[in-house]
Amino acid sequence: MKILHIAPSNIAGVPMELVRAERAMGHESRLVTFFPSRYNFEEDICLNLPLLDHWSVRLAKHLFSPRQRTHVSFKAPPPDQIPRQWHSSHSEKLLISLREKLWQSKITNVIKKYGLLDFDVYQLDGGLGFYRDARIIQSLKSRGKKIICCYTGSDLRVRGVIPQIDSITDVNVSVEFDHQFLHPNLTHVPFPINPNNYPKATPFTGGKLRISHSPTNRQAKGSHIIIPVVEALAREYPVELVLIENMSYQQALSVKADTHVFIDQIGDLGYGISGLEALCMGIPTCSCVAAGFEKQYPDHPFIVIDENNLREQLVHLITDPAYRQKKSRDGWRWVNHVHHSREVAAGIHRLAGF
Repeated sequence: MKILHIAPSNIAGVPMELVRAERAMGHESRLVTFFPSRYNFEEDICLNLPLLDHWSVRLAKHLFSPRQRTHVSFKAPPPDQIPRQWHSSHSEKLLISLREKLWQSKITNVIKKYGLLDFDVYQLDGGLGFYRDARIIQSLKSRGKKIICCYTGSDLRVRGVIPQIDSITDVNVSVEFDHQFLHPNLTHVPFPINPNNYPKATPFTGGKLRISHSPTNRQAKGSHIIIPVVEALAREYPVELVLIENMSYQQALSVKADTHVFIDQIGDLGYGISGLEALCMGIPTCSCVAAGFEKQYPDHPFIVIDENNLREQLVHLITDPAYRQKKSRDGWRWVNHVHHSREVAAGIHRLAGF
């Protein structure tokens, strides 16, 4: 099959990991992104469109968008409708229209250059097409192309579906466990990751136990709870807090591999890619899990934390080396079994009927 992934950016490396998995399975798979990842994730075809990941756009969103679409929290927001739908105000519609007029010639040229209308399957990693009115995606659907939406991050929690796209998709999936409760026709699939692509962490041989935390957004990760707890423990035990932020992806991986315990996040939303990467490295990993997750995945290796038990769980890890070693072994095996990107891609394909 010829499969084209379309995404605003290579979000957490997820779209490109699916592309690599599909290529390994024998498909012709490409990824088109609108702008490059600020963390230097791999690119395939990048449009480099202006007025997307820019301070002026963030300011305009703050001024003209409802607060629910600009506020990211570590708590799950109660949905006002299922699924939440994106609708623009008059001001937003005008600004989006002007921006897309600037984009049109570049989008048209790239579509022609790479033959992007000649694929069999179109997977929208983030639920967006080239234009907000979905004109190209609707045209592809009318020509019998298969349309898949794969939601990531806060797509459904914060923005919602694009109605013109949601009405024509063949399959909706999400790598976020809680998203299955935010859309009536959506299936949860695990985050895709290849555990063989990550280095093993440096073993602990004494000295200070290094506890890392990687907040791309401190508010979304519950960092205001995590950081003070670890700092307090550092005054009682031989431990050191390592904050991994404002780095390129490769720098972040290198720093993480030199730590011994990883804290992903606290809240309602569950673990993310960063936590899975730590498990792949053999690092015992603390995280919240979404409601219902433990029932579906009872053998998961995460040390489950919340704001009430974080200190207790960390003290157990600090004082019990055998416990750390067990969690280290369990993590890699579980990720390889549940999250391997080839299995995730194959699962999406089965749902889509090919």
